[in-house]
Amino acid sequence: MAISRNFRLARLLALVTPALLLGGAYLSQYGFGLFPCEMCWWQRYPHFAALALAALAYLLAPAARPLTTLAGLAILVSGLIGAYHAGVEYRWWEGFTACSSLVKFEPGSDPMAAIMAAPQIRCDQVQWELFHISLAGWNFLFSTAAAVSIFALLAGRKGTAR
Repeated sequence: MAISRNFRLARLLALVTPALLLGGAYLSQYGFGLFPCEMCWWQRYPHFAALALAALAYLLAPAARPLTTLAGLAILVSGLIGAYHAGVEYRWWEGFTACSSLVKFEPGSDPMAAIMAAPQIRCDQVQWELFHISLAGWNFLFSTAAAVSIFALLAGRKGTAR
């Protein structure tokens, strides 16, 4: 059975989007020291799910379309969480949580001292922005655009590619 071009593009987009966004999140965390707050983690969880679902869509041919649809839905959920988080950062509304901390334990050190010295990462403060858009805002833009594109491609013509 031939697979339509639209479906191949949707499945590829469902795989590449969370991979790139998670890669960017980890690069910003470990490469540039922008540690995630609690709501940043909330945005990552649906991308982990989307990545797994999209990978399964390549492995399980009979279930590829539903898995791709679910991956698109997970990407959309991450985007919506990003929109909420951006609203908290820009003080449009209050968030559910104010901060989280990053505890680094060194071998042989006092755990309580490490906890007390850990930096507080606030969800309502923008750590980095480009064109006045925070990382949460960029996640919203990229994730929702990708999800809408996935859904549009899946709803497109069912004809086969040549």
